[in-house]
Amino acid sequence: MTSAVIVLLGLATTSAVAAPDAASLPRDLSPWGMFQNADVVVKVVMVGLAAASLAAWTVWLAKSIELHRELALARGRLRSLESDNSLEQAETDCGEASDAVAEMIRTVGREARLSSGAVQSAEFKERVLLRLERVEAAAARRIGIGTGLLATIGATAPFVGLFGTVWGIMNAFIGISEAHTTNLAVVAPGIAEALLATALGLVAAIPAVVIYNHLARRISGYRALLGDAAAQIVLMLGREGTRATTRSVRAVR
Repeated sequence: MTSAVIVLLGLATTSAVAAPDAASLPRDLSPWGMFQNADVVVKVVMVGLAAASLAAWTVWLAKSIELHRELALARGRLRSLESDNSLEQAETDCGEASDAVAEMIRTVGREARLSSGAVQSAEFKERVLLRLERVEAAAARRIGIGTGLLATIGATAPFVGLFGTVWGIMNAFIGISEAHTTNLAVVAPGIAEALLATALGLVAAIPAVVIYNHLARRISGYRALLGDAAAQIVLMLGREGTRATTRSVRAVR
């Protein structure tokens, strides 16, 4: 009988101690509630990761639209180069367009005029190849703007989230020390808030890596199209030089 009374008194004391702890716990453990109750450092980390995730999706949308437009223009120009008979006609068809293939055609036409039409010399071909290479490199740099941000987010976001988690767990253990209790219900909300930072880091990093790889493949395809266009322009110049030589031989005869 005495033992039973002691046990009941012990349970009552434990319940009385746990009741204030339970009453002080935050009831809202939704992601938004955990964010509101998190430490200020963890909040800053979460906001930064959310902004990084938004930036990654913004880059994906902007670059997808830009690549779709540039790829369509490059394919159209390439078909036009395959059907045009002369560089002059191709340059006329380009007009004032600012796409990469149009710039290639104009810069080669400018070089042909500066070289006084001597399109058969080896020096002219070297200058043309150099001009085409520089235009292609400039177009690749322009189309790649923004992809570096994706690589940075994909590489650093998990570690930033891990920093927020470490900071939050550190605060949770400090709370254990100050509360003089090891009750899991007291420290669980703080640990959950800390782990939310890691989750946000992964939410930012994983799409950024996937988007980066997707855009890198499409940019590689775009650069291949520019290479095909450059080769077609060189072939066109070679045909023009052959026709000019043939006309000169016939005129001599």
